[in-house]
Amino acid sequence: MESLRKAWACLCNAFLVEAKWFADGHVPKADEYLKNGVISSGVHVVLVHMFFLLGHGITKRNVDIVDDFPEIISSVAKILRLWDDLGSAKVNLKKHKENDLYINTFTGREPGRARRIIPGVLHERKPGTSIENARCHVMHTISETWKSLNNECLAPNPFSTCFTKACLNVARMVPLMYSYDDNRCLPSLEEHMKSLVYESVSS
Repeated sequence: MESLRKAWACLCNAFLVEAKWFADGHVPKADEYLKNGVISSGVHVVLVHMFFLLGHGITKRNVDIVDDFPEIISSVAKILRLWDDLGSAKVNLKKHKENDLYINTFTGREPGRARRIIPGVLHERKPGTSIENARCHVMHTISETWKSLNNECLAPNPFSTCFTKACLNVARMVPLMYSYDDNRCLPSLEEHMKSLVYESVSS
């Protein structure tokens, strides 16, 4: 119970940080945003619950490791946060001209979540950097984070195979959840759901 309490407390504190950024009109640097964003993604809370629900390898040492937000969890959280931001940026790009989107998100008045990674990347890179170049930078970061996650899963680690696979499966699911098309739909997810429901029933 103490681990779950800590996880939820960290999540709520991360929400408060984002709320303060929004209220103050503060544009965090990309690293600053991402450090808080991996927590506010909620992945840590989900995987901590999953760790205890699976019931494998629950030792004091492993519980302490989980409480410290290990790489195997933080990598999944980072992948989800970046994909979420990319998907949201694409949706907003459909709604606004590129310059309008830049001003809207950069000044902190974007509807919904107060901060995203794209404004931070634009702020730190050379003047004139396009949103598309910022997106490419974020995709490269996702690719590098996947390398870290694969390394954590393939190298010897204290966690059970069940938990390791669960972390991988959550990360694999992320692109399906956040690959929006121009109509703000998730075609890949819809196809998988149709295949799961209709083909399973027909067979």
